[in-house]
Amino acid sequence: MPHLLFRGVPAPELRSIAPELVQELAVLCDCGVDNFTIECLATTSIYGGLAHDRSFPFIEIGWFERGQEVRDRFAAIVHRYMEKLESGEAEIAFRTYSENAYYIEGKPYSS
Repeated sequence: MPHLLFRGVPAPELRSIAPELVQELAVLCDCGVDNFTIECLATTSIYGGLAHDRSFPFIEIGWFERGQEVRDRFAAIVHRYMEKLESGEAEIAFRTYSENAYYIEGKPYSS
């Protein structure tokens, strides 16, 4: 935790930034790099009835809320790394999990 889901970003590009990105985010979130999960989702976009191999870059971050300041800094860091890629621009959205609705090995995280 946090989970970063990337759409519209080719895996080789994502692999090129992932180690440094996670290092910087771990410092911000005050946790180990092993707390992060990064997934690169293969998608096919449909525009005007035609399929396209590459879709607009979109990053969804699932996490436990850490406050507006940390969220803003987290998004800025992800954005800065995305600027290094061919994809360039991207949109970022946060999905906040509540601790009592998050389960690990069938048990609530909050217990």
